[in-house]
Amino acid sequence: MPSSVIAVRGLKKSYSTPAGDFPALKGVDLDIDAGEFVAIMGPSGSGKSTFMNLLGCLDRPSAGEYILDGRPVSAMDKDDLARVRGRLIGFVFQGFNLLPRFSLEDNVALPLVYANVERETRRARAREMLDKVGLGRYAASMPNRISGGQQQRVAIARALVNRPRLILADEPTGNLDTQTSEEILALFETLHREGITIVLVTHEPDIAAHAQRLVRFRDGLIVHDGGHVPEDHAEPAR
Repeated sequence: MPSSVIAVRGLKKSYSTPAGDFPALKGVDLDIDAGEFVAIMGPSGSGKSTFMNLLGCLDRPSAGEYILDGRPVSAMDKDDLARVRGRLIGFVFQGFNLLPRFSLEDNVALPLVYANVERETRRARAREMLDKVGLGRYAASMPNRISGGQQQRVAIARALVNRPRLILADEPTGNLDTQTSEEILALFETLHREGITIVLVTHEPDIAAHAQRLVRFRDGLIVHDGGHVPEDHAEPAR
């Protein structure tokens, strides 16, 4: 098993605009080892969201190399990418993206439907993950009957249901109050201790402080990779 879950070399991404090509990433090198908890920061337009889309195989780079769990992503076809997203990676977003007419159990089980897992196994795994995030007793509830923090816990349970090695979290506490954010971060810390690799995008230094390692983007490049910097030196959110 490779030690690096993520290895990128010279990663570039440009987008076509009416004014010409816009280089969102200008050549990024980064390794993230199995079991790391990494926070990614940077102002709007710095390239961090583009980078996360590439890490999640939701987009392809314009140039450079991305090795995911020992496999070059450039060699994967559409079906390979779908399997990687479904089995290796769990996604957690700022918006909870729960289906309002599905129970919590059915929301959590949804990735297993796409993976053609049989119904009883889906139900058992979904309840196991809801128990893990402290919501097992609400399995039959609907999303509109629980709080925002609880909805994010359900989204994390859904991200975990395929037992991924890697969690990609994009502003997962952006819609939550301070106390609830701390509860969600405590859950991520528990997952990290269990050996799951976590990459978390945030613009809040106090959220990033929960990670072991800070990677900071500016103008499409990594400008800091290592320990945390004092909050008064952090770029402001824009």
